[in-house]
Amino acid sequence: MEEWERWERRVQTAAHPVAYRLMRAVAARGPAVRVPRVGVVVSDAGLARQVLTDTEAYTKTGPGAAAALWSPVLGSRVLITLEGAEHAALRRRLGGLFTQGHVAGVCERVLRAPLGGLERRLAAGEEVDLVGVVRDGAAEVIRELVGLPAGGSDFTEAAAVVSSVRLWRRSLTGRQLHRARAALARLSEAAVESYRSGDESTVPGRLRALGLDEAEARGAVGLFLLTGTETLVSFVPRLVALAHDTGRGPDEITDALVEEALRVTSPTPVMLRSAARAGRIGGVRVEAGERVVIVTLLCTGAYGPFSPERDPSETAGLRRLWFGAGPHFCLGMPLAMAETRAVADALRGFPDLAIAGRRPARGVLIPAYARLSLRAAR
Repeated sequence: MEEWERWERRVQTAAHPVAYRLMRAVAARGPAVRVPRVGVVVSDAGLARQVLTDTEAYTKTGPGAAAALWSPVLGSRVLITLEGAEHAALRRRLGGLFTQGHVAGVCERVLRAPLGGLERRLAAGEEVDLVGVVRDGAAEVIRELVGLPAGGSDFTEAAAVVSSVRLWRRSLTGRQLHRARAALARLSEAAVESYRSGDESTVPGRLRALGLDEAEARGAVGLFLLTGTETLVSFVPRLVALAHDTGRGPDEITDALVEEALRVTSPTPVMLRSAARAGRIGGVRVEAGERVVIVTLLCTGAYGPFSPERDPSETAGLRRLWFGAGPHFCLGMPLAMAETRAVADALRGFPDLAIAGRRPARGVLIPAYARLSLRAAR
């Protein structure tokens, strides 16, 4: 096993010591397997795409799907809890906030100070924790988008809410639900001002123009607070670690390497759907109301080891499956890519960058490093 693979496996098992091994064992039995108390587990990219694009047969809003977890916290009028025409309309109205041009401008403006600080510290020979830098920067970008004051609320509580979710859990416990609601109420309080002012350069302002009430807008803001930082905190340090562990410096982080790192790490390692009606997935019978667990990490990992030099046609069929497929393809994808490029560009001037220490995060929903310390030669 190569160095990069050893570390990636440690990151996965630290986050989900039982579930990760279970999913790998299940995948060895076939592309679709029924697992008691879990659901029908899909580990084939082709079958995963069929499920994700057939929103009439497989929905996000049924029993065991993502909406069942988050509707009690966020309400019923956010992207993750809607299907069909309502989902399409909301996505269309929010789309302007996530165009490549808009998010590139936001990232350039908001990340200038934290990434400038990263460069100065590395140039001075200091040891810098990249996880902390990425977390702080991603949080500032989300604050900008949802209308929160810069340097305001701490997102630690939101991260804790996300980390409390487990693969086998179909709903949050009463204690978790209370904690999640309280945390998001505190975090989103300032966003209510953006809603009331009708500022359409922010998510709350767009939602007001769309006709959502204040409570619904607060729920939508909560969704962005929950999802807008953790995937970046997971991916960017692992991207840098993958480059380092395969003998590449930050100046060699090309678009092709980023895409290959996304495939290998799959920042959304699992996606949940619920069968709206009885049917079959890869020959396995699926009953109405049964949960379907798409293990994206295994779907994409089946295409081979990390190899940025491979012919792109070899993985063309994936079509960025790690961001989803169909109408629920990740709306925030351009933002994630812009933030990733911004950090990579900041590190590009340090070709001799070394990892001074690292520690995988334990008990988190999205596998990540808790710390990745970098040091550059003076």
